[in-house]
Amino acid sequence: MNNLIDGAAALTWITSFSERFGSTQAYLTELDRLAGDGDFGTNIASALERTHAGLPAAAEATCISVFQAASRGFMATGGTSGPLFGMWFRDIAKSTKNDAAAVHEIAQGIASGLATIQKLGGAKVGDNTMIDALEPASVALTAAAERGSTLAEALLEAALAARAGAESTTDLIAARGRATYVGELARGVLDPGAVTIALFFEAGADAAGNSRVWQPLGASA
Repeated sequence: MNNLIDGAAALTWITSFSERFGSTQAYLTELDRLAGDGDFGTNIASALERTHAGLPAAAEATCISVFQAASRGFMATGGTSGPLFGMWFRDIAKSTKNDAAAVHEIAQGIASGLATIQKLGGAKVGDNTMIDALEPASVALTAAAERGSTLAEALLEAALAARAGAESTTDLIAARGRATYVGELARGVLDPGAVTIALFFEAGADAAGNSRVWQPLGASA
């Protein structure tokens, strides 16, 4: 198995992420309606449509160009989450030095993007936001890279950490964003941004060659 995210793998990653989001959009919209203003699903779907319109052709794709396209697609989207995802994807693209990204480069880009989001939004683990999934995923990915894990192993660990982080938000009261307006009423509701982060890392693990069957988050709720 290729231990790099090249253009083909990056295209698979983004395409799989888009498909996973599409199949979950109605659920994520309902989560946001319960704890926010209900526009999360529409905004992210719009960002993914823009992303796909700007993706390079398969023969010309590199890891850099694919994540740059994702960044542009999300940055051009309204709401809060779109630009935050856009800046995160931008940092992933910037971390790649060649056409394909090694494990440590992906880990560095994801960590840099996390730092950018936290600097702008101020959220931390426990605030019931996308950070609850993104930070543990980033920590797991960095640790795996430092151990010399393969790309598939590292992204699987990141995906599992992201899922656990997303699941933890069901017990949290939001300290950031519109969900703060409803307080206790949002307890028991998964944060849609955190779930979307988990979907992204699941797609990445699959793109790297994993064959794990992922159960839907919140399916037992």
